[in-house]
Amino acid sequence: MSAVSQALSKQNIQSKITMAFILMLALSGLENLVAEIIPELEIGPLEIGISSFFFVPLVLAILFNNWWVALAAPIGELIFADLVLGEFGGLGEFEEVLLFTIGLMVAAYIARDPKNVKQVLIAGLIGYLVIELPATLIDITKVAIGVEEFEAVEGLPASIVAVESIDFLIEYLITGVIFGAIPAMWLAPRLYGKLEPLMGMKPRDPQEKPQTASTLWGIGVAGTIVAGLIAVLSEMGFNLVEWEPEFLDSIGEWWIWVGIALAAVVAGIILFIANRNKSNS
Repeated sequence: MSAVSQALSKQNIQSKITMAFILMLALSGLENLVAEIIPELEIGPLEIGISSFFFVPLVLAILFNNWWVALAAPIGELIFADLVLGEFGGLGEFEEVLLFTIGLMVAAYIARDPKNVKQVLIAGLIGYLVIELPATLIDITKVAIGVEEFEAVEGLPASIVAVESIDFLIEYLITGVIFGAIPAMWLAPRLYGKLEPLMGMKPRDPQEKPQTASTLWGIGVAGTIVAGLIAVLSEMGFNLVEWEPEFLDSIGEWWIWVGIALAAVVAGIILFIANRNKSNS
């Protein structure tokens, strides 16, 4: 293969990954915004509600099995949910970016065969555990070292562990299981072999040798440690840029529909372009 052919082939692969990246970006932002408009039930310091339709990025991560596509999920929430709604908290936001990306790639590693319902279920359960458990431990650590205040039960420091543990279980059950692993079991086998060709990619080969587990877990541990440091620095005031414009408060809650429409339009454009390219080829 000539140098020109290799360059064109590499460029073609990059363009396909870019389209998958933008699709994940838009759909992840869309599902987060839809979850945002569903009311939460508050019981004391606990909030019971849907924080995310986790099955959407989970299925896409399993199908595409690409670090860039996995990274697009938390970035999509930052762009379409946090920035559009004026809720960007600065440096601390990147804690979730790291943990979410690692969790999705762990899930993609486990579910090597998207048609295997059992693999998809285990991938969803472990993937969300990798996301949520370190986040809970980081929150407890921030209170323990004194960089974040917590007043669930005054004079009882141990209450932070109880409240965070209960919150973790609720979040894991609702988002990770009910709106994560279970719907993904149904959706992943049905989209396998249909969505990837639309993006110009080959479906995953279940027999293909994956990256070594030691490499993935090494990246995961390192990323979790960095996420913890970022969270602590953020609470100590070392933020980059915060985006909380006051004018959005005067607009009203209808502004969220602007973000939903924007994310839906971007996803629609990507799917339209992909379908057109598939028809032309």
